[in-house]
Amino acid sequence: MIKENTIMRVARPTNNLDDISRMYQQGLGFNVLGHFENHNGFDGIILGHSNHPYHLEFTHHRGTKVAGEPTSDNLLIFYIDDASDWKRACDEMASAGFNTVQSYNPYWDNVGNTFEDIDGYRIVLQNAAWKL
Repeated sequence: MIKENTIMRVARPTNNLDDISRMYQQGLGFNVLGHFENHNGFDGIILGHSNHPYHLEFTHHRGTKVAGEPTSDNLLIFYIDDASDWKRACDEMASAGFNTVQSYNPYWDNVGNTFEDIDGYRIVLQNAAWKL
């Protein structure tokens, strides 16, 4: 059973490690929590906030190229209930180089914005409180 204090890390490969790192730090205000170079041929960076129970890890396998693209419905979703905080976060995403796109699922466009990074992965900033 997964306990309450478990940390979740989402990892994905990229061909654009430096650019992705910069985008997510600037756009979402993430901090570098760790990084590694040539660990069995992999370079990587771990981003997040030290007090949040989740991290994003981006990796690049030296000498290889990531194949394939995500679907339009591969999403990371962040719920931001305060309208001014949400607007500021959206502005920071655009400033960081994320493209604003129409969501594949129109639900996310009702009270949110969908952004796409340079690898084609999408992030939704939802202007609502999360509730079950």
